[in-house]
Amino acid sequence: MELDDFKNGQVFLIDKPLTWTSFNAVSKIKWLIKKEYKVKKIKVGHAGTLDPLASGLLIICTGKFTKRIEEFQAQAKEYTGTFTLGATTPSYDLETEIDSTFPIDHIDEELIHNTAKLFIGEQDQFPPMFSALKKEGKRLYDLAREGKTVEIDSRKINISEFEITRIELPEIDFRVIVSKGTYIRSLAFDFGKRVNSGGHLSALRRTKIGEFDVDNAITPEEFEARFKDNTLLSE
Repeated sequence: MELDDFKNGQVFLIDKPLTWTSFNAVSKIKWLIKKEYKVKKIKVGHAGTLDPLASGLLIICTGKFTKRIEEFQAQAKEYTGTFTLGATTPSYDLETEIDSTFPIDHIDEELIHNTAKLFIGEQDQFPPMFSALKKEGKRLYDLAREGKTVEIDSRKINISEFEITRIELPEIDFRVIVSKGTYIRSLAFDFGKRVNSGGHLSALRRTKIGEFDVDNAITPEEFEARFKDNTLLSE
């Protein structure tokens, strides 16, 4: 590809590794383009943040196609992952330490499957306090780390599919298809409450965004190798 190809717009599917931020992946691609073509500026952006503790599909757009980011963000997303029942954390995932524990002896497979059905459809969901959303000009995670609590508004979300794929308590694996703005960490927390226990997200992978599939994505390392070999393919 030539510089003009990137400027005119490309869409790349990246399989984001664990511990990488979405910004890390964008920065890697931007750095490669700027270094190769000796330019100071090139537009590169992603369509939907993945937490560092999550892996999977990240859509990255360059040049004029950064205008399509909102279009991609609006599409339904599929995730697979693991809830751990019997304990909660302030961040609803493994970013923070367990703050409370709960019994799980009463939880059986029937309760788990029946509870999953309750989450299908449109509903109100409260985002985690540890999130990048802003309240009065400050990120919620910054307020949380300062020990402050603020009232968080709920948002309308839609869960079209929610499948339990493995049960080995305290862990349950799932596959879910959700609308834009859904927090899977909040789903883990809410699921724990619905089974009269606690819950947090212990693993997460984004597998699809609309028609885009992580099976067709490449790692940042593969992107770099193909970039240098000039064998990159855009979606």
